[in-house]
Amino acid sequence: MKLNEDEIRDYWRNQATNFGEDHRASWTDVYAINLEIAEISRRLRNDTRVIDIGCANGFSTINYAQRFRIDIKGVDYIPEMIAAANARLSAPAAPLMGAVTFATGNIMALDEPDGYYDTAIVTRVIINLAEREKQIAAIREAARTVKAGGALLVSEATREGLQRLNSFRSEWGLQPIPEPPFNNYVDEGLARTAAPDLLDLQEISNFASTYFF
Repeated sequence: MKLNEDEIRDYWRNQATNFGEDHRASWTDVYAINLEIAEISRRLRNDTRVIDIGCANGFSTINYAQRFRIDIKGVDYIPEMIAAANARLSAPAAPLMGAVTFATGNIMALDEPDGYYDTAIVTRVIINLAEREKQIAAIREAARTVKAGGALLVSEATREGLQRLNSFRSEWGLQPIPEPPFNNYVDEGLARTAAPDLLDLQEISNFASTYFF
């Protein structure tokens, strides 16, 4: 049974409380997180402003600042996640090339000016919204913060991708991977239809498909 929005918020608050600075606050699979970081990093550049929306405890945000000379701001709607992110920032595992700040923020109403960032990253946030209309609104809100010619990088799970993956797994006698109760996977058409007046779709990369198989 799917969780409602209040239950989803409680789930992530508990994750932050239970795991603190550990990667498991965001996702138990650190290898998948690293694949995600590598894919997003291919599209980051030095000397740019970046916002990481849905940064959780800052595991990925700080990693980007260790790889690039960027000014990056991580936001998450769970205050406990931001507290853990700031704790992680106080003693990073490796030197930072860029500058990092964290703040509480909700993708449905970001306290950010229009067109301020060169790049916005949205990582496993849209799938935490229970209604497609809210998913569309969230993409548009994130797009609003990106300057003309900038990039919105969205890493989310899709229903069609999960169906294809499980169909392939069944051919090998493997059990299907379920959609978590705290997620509402997006449909693949969302990337094309959510904000055609704000965004030009440049690329869809199924970077984790073989890994999850």
